[in-house]
Amino acid sequence: MFATEYYSLVASLREYAIDAETKGFDAGAVVAEILEGVDTADARQVRLLHGYYDCENLAALRAGRSAHNALGNYTREELEEELRAPRRLPEALARVVRAYADPEGEDAETVDTSLRFETSLFAAYYELCATKGCRFLREWSAFDRNLRNVAAAVTARTAGRSIEEVTVGDGDVVDQLRRSSAADFGLRGELPYIDAVIAAVNDEANLVEKERKIDLIRWNEALEIATFDYFDIDAILSYLVRIGIVARWSRLDAAKGREMFDRLIGELDGKELILKQE
Repeated sequence: MFATEYYSLVASLREYAIDAETKGFDAGAVVAEILEGVDTADARQVRLLHGYYDCENLAALRAGRSAHNALGNYTREELEEELRAPRRLPEALARVVRAYADPEGEDAETVDTSLRFETSLFAAYYELCATKGCRFLREWSAFDRNLRNVAAAVTARTAGRSIEEVTVGDGDVVDQLRRSSAADFGLRGELPYIDAVIAAVNDEANLVEKERKIDLIRWNEALEIATFDYFDIDAILSYLVRIGIVARWSRLDAAKGREMFDRLIGELDGKELILKQE
């Protein structure tokens, strides 16, 4: 089955650039425009990508925190309803919500409610991407889970905490993180970015700069996964990952947010994309 090519949509992405006099940009408007421009199947992929933010928002809401990322698929009010009785969430996530709401219920038989709520929720999300996602989402979610697990494991090791308590999901990488005493957890050959992550976590006393270094690793991986994708949904999802990073830094640090936005626009030269196809 051939992927849909969105020539006009991708070529127009550069038009989302901020004017020189503008201090910010509306990431939500970018997402809405893309959702209008892709077909139904690919719109599901966009929503699945942003399901990560739904998981963040659900975890914050359940813990009584006020944080809410507007790039999620649901408003805070809608998620409050979902926590009471899930109807809109993907079934894999709804099952986790129901299991923790009723630890003696049927759903708890397939969900380990001894884990933290967010651990089970994100594990379900990554598994959903692995089974229902397009190629970009499958590769991105595997990378993202590994990167976040590595960063969490390094932090836990330094603090003398249990690595098992802070990692999400199962698999060879998680097993290595939990068992290995090596400085790189014995993963240097499997995860080419692991040294950069460990260095960012261990060597960077400035928390903002540490986060920036890790986000640059994520940014470069999003580009790498979609290297040979120019006009399809994989190219669009790669763009949306980077839009999410820009949005985050626009909130955290306006100067760094602008710097990342300029980089994003520089990478989205429609003329360059067309030349690559010739």
